[in-house]
Amino acid sequence: MPDLNGYDRQGSFNINYNKCDLVCFSHLRWDFVFQRPQHLLRRAGKDRRVFFVEEPIFDDGTMHFEVMERESGVKVVVPHLPKGLSSAIASNAVLHDLLNRFFIQENISDYMFWYYTPMALSFSADLKPRAIVYDCMDELSAFKGAHQLLRQYEDELFRQADLVFTGGKTLYEAKKTQHESVHCFPSSIDYSHFSKARTIVSEPDDQKNIPHPRLGFFGVVDERFDIELLAAVAEARPDWQFVILGPIVKIDPATLPNSSNIHYLGAKSYEELPDYIAGWDVALLLFADNEATRFISPTKTPEYLAAGKPVVSTPITDVVSPYGERGLVQIAATPPEFIAAAERALNGNDSGSDWLNRVDNFLASTSWDDTWARMSSLIDKTIHTKSTSLILQTEQVRLLAEAAVV
Repeated sequence: MPDLNGYDRQGSFNINYNKCDLVCFSHLRWDFVFQRPQHLLRRAGKDRRVFFVEEPIFDDGTMHFEVMERESGVKVVVPHLPKGLSSAIASNAVLHDLLNRFFIQENISDYMFWYYTPMALSFSADLKPRAIVYDCMDELSAFKGAHQLLRQYEDELFRQADLVFTGGKTLYEAKKTQHESVHCFPSSIDYSHFSKARTIVSEPDDQKNIPHPRLGFFGVVDERFDIELLAAVAEARPDWQFVILGPIVKIDPATLPNSSNIHYLGAKSYEELPDYIAGWDVALLLFADNEATRFISPTKTPEYLAAGKPVVSTPITDVVSPYGERGLVQIAATPPEFIAAAERALNGNDSGSDWLNRVDNFLASTSWDDTWARMSSLIDKTIHTKSTSLILQTEQVRLLAEAAVV
């Protein structure tokens, strides 16, 4: 049982007296790729209303918010603006007006803000949420096409936020001095979903006729993807088949290697991924060494491991530690190193019962349920503290006013 200050015997803050609405502003589309936002906000939606506000779509229709309900009650909100509204100032003014109308329409009066994109401050900064959370899952300023004002807006978001969460240890180290309450929440795992791959025997139609050995990757294929490494390894080992799942964005598809042993099967749903991974012999983390990958903490790392597949990765810092250091993932930087690591994996070096037991023991310490519970506890504590402070301030004003009358 919690005490009067809201803490239980383990020291966690767990009073759920206020489940205000959560309004999230995201640069990612809810229906694009299932990742960190969906894992967290679906869980948030179990005990509060969640509104996921995407970046605007410019089309020929009227200005409005399109609202679509998704799993766990999450409402995806897509702003539609006219194509001719090219000025950022005009767009932000319209978004501000639409957002205020939407709050009235949905009776959103007791709410918190959750930011994935600092750019949303341009039309939401004057509203008065109970708390502001910045879930910094990536260093967006290092991504291709990043807005020139992104860093400026992020600095402002650090000033306004009550809590900052980071998507990995490297990003935490980079951000921890910029705010007094920064908390590291690395990539977690839905173990039961991906561990199904260990027992699946049926094959998806577009993969079943691809020969073995199969080395697979799933994820967004963009500027973070190591095109040169894939091309070199595929050329050196024409007997290996490379299965690439995921949408191709921000890069020209013509720049991707197109040898006969590389198979681009397109984007797959989150539900389908275990069916594909089950048919792989090795899972790959094909990330380039550039500014866009410097701070990433790939969610697919524990997902591959939960599926029971040996993993070979380029030396991404948040993969090297802890996965590489614990012998759970092989790390390789050059094509010869990558080939040698993949050969070891294909020869069974990382598929025995001892390795799998170590994988499972490591993964047992984390889950998206636990991650959300710890985040939610911090949010509740923050709202409780701010509410108590406001009550005390109001009481002090009242007492001062009464003393002045006397």
